[in-house]
Amino acid sequence: MRKDDLYIAVPSFFRCPISLDVMKSPVSLCTGVTYDRSSIQRWLDSGNNTCPATMQVLQTKDLVPNYTLQRLIQIWSDSVRTQRSDTESNRVNSVSHDQVRELIKQFVNDFRVHSELEVNSDRLSKLLAFSEESADNLRFVASVAAESDFLAILTSFLVHNPKNLKVVEKIVPLWKMLLVERGSLSKIGKANDIYPAIIFSLKHGSSKLKMEMSKVLEFITSTDSEAKSSLSENFDLYSVLLSFSTINSDWNPDLMEVSVSCLISLAMLRKNRVKLVKAGAVKSVGKALSTAEMGTGLTDKVLRLLELISTCKEGRLELCNDGDCVQAIVKKVLKVSNEATEHAVTILWSLCCLFRDHRAQESVAKSNGMAKILLLLQSNCSPAVRQMAADLLKVFRVNSKAVSCLSTSYDTKTTHIMPF
Repeated sequence: MRKDDLYIAVPSFFRCPISLDVMKSPVSLCTGVTYDRSSIQRWLDSGNNTCPATMQVLQTKDLVPNYTLQRLIQIWSDSVRTQRSDTESNRVNSVSHDQVRELIKQFVNDFRVHSELEVNSDRLSKLLAFSEESADNLRFVASVAAESDFLAILTSFLVHNPKNLKVVEKIVPLWKMLLVERGSLSKIGKANDIYPAIIFSLKHGSSKLKMEMSKVLEFITSTDSEAKSSLSENFDLYSVLLSFSTINSDWNPDLMEVSVSCLISLAMLRKNRVKLVKAGAVKSVGKALSTAEMGTGLTDKVLRLLELISTCKEGRLELCNDGDCVQAIVKKVLKVSNEATEHAVTILWSLCCLFRDHRAQESVAKSNGMAKILLLLQSNCSPAVRQMAADLLKVFRVNSKAVSCLSTSYDTKTTHIMPF
């Protein structure tokens, strides 16, 4: 048995609060707490008349079967069994450490003899499967690769054969894993040489290849400041990454999230924010924010990117010109997460208080933004967010249109809490 098999993540609500085992027959007490039938029955048969978890006195000892939870547990159990079966099947076909050394040796020898890489899909598949089995396996492959030119050879193929997408797609997953394990792109040669190949794959590759290359970019931009600075000079990169925010039949929220992470990292360099604006970042991610169904993680990142863009004059102008984007930002306040609320309020504060743009103020008023600000002031927000909310409220109190909007859209019984 391998180390990775010793731990199976069991959702906490699948466990019985008494036995801590996965429930076989979940039943609920009148308190709303669910237990395994055998465990709670023993508790009650022992003369107890309270709920073990809450210690509330039970008004009734009826046990109500929780069929919904039982179905969820069954689905989860089936999934675990399938994963175990797949894992065991993979191990039958897995390779040994000696075979890994031999596979890598064959790659290197072929390159030295023929001065070009003869790609063998079976070899790559075996090395990739072995590397994905565990962190220890990946470290072993990386250590063997470091003793030879294996990683440099893969990189060389990507540099000189970017249009051979069929082969590139087979190389990149393993190349990415070894690159991350190595810790830096600069350690495998001239980093600038690989950028055109990365961008070509992002433009023309399959959805799978685009995702893999986006993750490579995410790694580079978050760990290598020199490489990030060099990458940021390629204007084409911004357009390519922003294209993944276009909402159409091919839209992939996971791909967009990785690409937005890359853009955030690039935008940490102030000089790059204007480039992002010129590439159409506000229009692109703003439309996605207002029209697409996004998860919490993606929404947080989109708002963070817009927050960075709002710190430059060009970015604020674009945001103020896009009323739909501003209204979409308002809608995310108190609706997604604390992080999303903080990013959204910071953007609104920048536009309405710092820049004092009337178009932005009107967009906030139209989207019932003042009601959101008042609710935010009553919430358990951070001091910084509270201060920005107070500043926004000041701006709108002196704006007659906003005051009129407030009086018609917010219950005046709560206006006694206003701090001004």
